[in-house]
Amino acid sequence: MKLTVVGCSGSFPSAESACSSYLVEADGFRLLLDMGNGALGELQRHCGLYDLDAIFLSHLHADHCIDMCAYFVARYYRHEGGRCAPLPVYGPEGTEHRLTTAYADTPTASSMSEVFDFHTVKPSTFEIGPFLVHTERVAHPVEAYGIRIEHGGRTLTYSGDTGVSPALDDLARDADLFLCEAAFTHGKENIPDLHLNGREAGETAARAGARRLILTHIPPWTDPQINLTDAREVYAGSVGLAAPGATYVI
Repeated sequence: MKLTVVGCSGSFPSAESACSSYLVEADGFRLLLDMGNGALGELQRHCGLYDLDAIFLSHLHADHCIDMCAYFVARYYRHEGGRCAPLPVYGPEGTEHRLTTAYADTPTASSMSEVFDFHTVKPSTFEIGPFLVHTERVAHPVEAYGIRIEHGGRTLTYSGDTGVSPALDDLARDADLFLCEAAFTHGKENIPDLHLNGREAGETAARAGARRLILTHIPPWTDPQINLTDAREVYAGSVGLAAPGATYVI
């Protein structure tokens, strides 16, 4: 598998990065994890606008899904070749309604489903293209899912947004790469079931036995170097910071 960081800023785009969006590729199949603010523009640096094969939305906060409205425009009003065929979109219950409401003026109430084939995510194991995926609900104020992606004997885990969660420990068990949010700073913010800090992300990776940890979803007000240091204090494996355009072969 190849992982490309399209955007990794949390809550709103920074001067350097769009919000959460990650491209996973294998066997010519392209799966996008989340499409937050600014992600659609950045995505076109890494693949064609119409070259995605599926999209997974971890939850329906704007910094993880709002550029789906712009992508609707690109797919619905496509000038060359007519309207695009429906693209599989996996998201929490109510995803179609959320995107339709956010767009505010779709031609009809069902226009989104003309270009997106919506699938409701629940805790389960299923296939997306060549990937075997397992989803679990994680600790966040809205319905939110982490995802474990397996292909060719390798595993990638993406936390989505979450506080400390036993479900996340299970998803990251022995993962080759654990892409984990670290929005908060240890000792500064302490809000249960919302976000992790760097130390908690490191502790999760250690408990799970993950082989590599990449911290992501760090908002502009959080110092990423502090979170990196905090994670390294509790996790002995390789730790890095996500950066837009970074790629990883798993």
